[in-house]
Parts: sequence; C-alpha cells; structure tokens
Amino acid sequence: MQIVYGFFMANVRVLVSDPLAEEGLGILKKAFEVDVKTDLKEDELCRIIGDYDALLVRSSTEVTAKVIEAGKRLRFIGRAGVGVDNIDMDAATRKGIIVANAPEGNTLAATEHTMAMMLSLARNIPQATQREGARHCRIRAYRARAGKTGDRDGHEMCGLRPVHLQRAGCSAWCRDDVG
Repeated sequence: MQIVYGFFMANVRVLVSDPLAEEGLGILKKAFEVDVKTDLKEDELCRIIGDYDALLVRSSTEVTAKVIEAGKRLRFIGRAGVGVDNIDMDAATRKGIIVANAPEGNTLAATEHTMAMMLSLARNIPQATQREGARHCRIRAYRARAGKTGDRDGHEMCGLRPVHLQRAGCSAWCRDDVG
C-alpha cells in the first residue's frame, strides 16, 4: 500500500515496538513494510522513528512527546489494547497524528479473569488451596473462549455441580476420582 506525500509516492513503513500476535503481523505485512523492534529505550526509538509512517504499540512502549517529535514521517500511532495512557495525546494532536486503540481486543479475557477471581473469592478457593491436604474442589483447566468446554476435576460435593458452568455458557466434564 502506498500513501501520498505532497506530489510523490512512498511506501508505508510501520514500526511495531511491542510484541504482537503473529496472525496480526502477517496481515500487516501483506499491506505494509513492517519492522518489529521490541524492548527499545526512548533514545533508541527516537533515533529510528523518523523513518516510519506508523507506530504500533501495546503497553510496554511509552510514546512520549520526545518520540512523537522525532517521528518526522509519523502519521499514525496504534495501540493494541484498551486505553492510550502510554501515548502523549497532546503531542500527537499538535502534530496532527491519528491515534487509535483496540478497546475490545482483550475484553473477553478480562471479563473471564474478573469472573474467575470473584468466584474464587466467593468460594474461599485461595484459603482452601492454602490448607495442607484439603479435599476441596480444584479447577484443572478452562479454555479461554466463551462457549468452549471446561474440564472440572472435583472432589466430593464439588464434582457433581457443573450447572453453574453450563449457565455461564460452558459445557463441563466432572469426575470424582478420590474415592
């Protein structure tokens, strides 16, 4: 893909400065010239950002006013995730740089984690796992997508209670192999 600068054409160069999924990088690489350079300090980023039209970050890279000023060709900053607190929005606005984020990218994972923590606290799971030799319910594995299968390894009373998981959109396998 090309972008017009004045009267001449130039290839769009994208710098990815935090780790991103290979699937996403593959899509980007089909359309743009993409360089992945992670763990850059501010001075290192300032030295190279002038050669790029776009910068993609997650939460590790701090996009400061100094970085934005050094980005002579910079026209777009993308944040893979919720919020833009690691991007100096005032500096980007002054230079006319578009800033966008992907706020729904990890909401399912965050929701699942929140539910797991609330259920854990409600059922005193942290205290139960601290006790030596406790015969309490333990959750062996869950897949990280809604509507997928949960595998619940239960003991005594917990092994026969998959209804709560089913109401949450999971199917469950239960077993009590303690005897």
